Amino acid sequence: MREFQTKLKRLSGQIEEVKKSLRFDSKKDELKSLEEVVASPTFWQDQEKAKELMQRIGALREEIATFEKLQSDLSSLLELAEEKEFIGELDSEIIKIEARLKEFQKKTYLSGVYDSKNAIVSIHAGQGGVEAMDWVSILFRMYLRFCEKRKWGVQILDETPGEEAGLKSVVFKISGMCAYGYLKNEAGTHRLVRQSPFNADRLRQTSFALVEVLPELEEVDLPDIKINEDDLEWQFFRASSQGGQNVQKVSTAVRLSHKPTGIVVTAQSERFQEQNRKIALNLLRAKLWARKQEETQKTKRLLKGEYRPATWGTQIRSYVLHPYKMVKDLRTGVETSNTEAVLDGELDEFIEAELRML
Repeated sequence: MREFQTKLKRLSGQIEEVKKSLRFDSKKDELKSLEEVVASPTFWQDQEKAKELMQRIGALREEIATFEKLQSDLSSLLELAEEKEFIGELDSEIIKIEARLKEFQKKTYLSGVYDSKNAIVSIHAGQGGVEAMDWVSILFRMYLRFCEKRKWGVQILDETPGEEAGLKSVVFKISGMCAYGYLKNEAGTHRLVRQSPFNADRLRQTSFALVEVLPELEEVDLPDIKINEDDLEWQFFRASSQGGQNVQKVSTAVRLSHKPTGIVVTAQSERFQEQNRKIALNLLRAKLWARKQEETQKTKRLLKGEYRPATWGTQIRSYVLHPYKMVKDLRTGVETSNTEAVLDGELDEFIEAELRML
């Protein structure tokens, strides 16, 4: 009896620590404020912004409700522990509580300034020609499956198909609670070793792809980064299309160049030019933030994990499909021979190990 009560009191203390660490009282205040914004008669005038706020409200409601259910269930177990006839049920219920608490404890690793933001992910083909382009499409599918499992939204912002197969590059936004925090450490070079499906001799081929992960940032998030209209050069073109009724009749896609830095971004996912302009500005803002982070990296070592630049020299993970099967993270040492599961979006073990190192 006393053993169970000790376990439950320990769990109760851990839940209180998580509550403080994840600032649930602040999240309740945020939810209340957002619900007041929704009640405004002008709320739906900017539908894109309204949609994002509704997603945030939904995520907050779910997280708060799940945590409060955890607290309630633990309180019920504390009451059951006082009754001898229920002792047999406690052991399995405590295990369930511990598993649910562990999911919240993972979020305590996400303490970066922008960890709660949506993520903008870019994947670029490296060495390997058509093999590398196919590798980009495989990685893209891997992240799509990861997002599906978490019920996160994905919006393709820009993509460039390969000449023969795969993708030269793809840029997409992931909308979900702490999407950037979870995925920021996926930035870097991903290496694939396999038998080539594009070679009649089935020779072993090594391919590389670069993954970049940035937070989706708005002007209010970066008051110290100013984007002057005179520094921008806009180009408009017809978005790529598969033909038929969806053929683009007007130039809705945009290419935005930032003259001082030479940064160029494109956006063509939306049907209206103005929406693509907004997306391009957000992409540029994230790129400018990343550039500033790189410039001040040496002076921000104490903020380890807040941003890690993705470059071709930062190989983070190796995926070997031939002559043996192995996925290994070169930073944490985590590895598995179940390559099919990893490429189908089972990335939690790798992501959690990297978060624990921060």
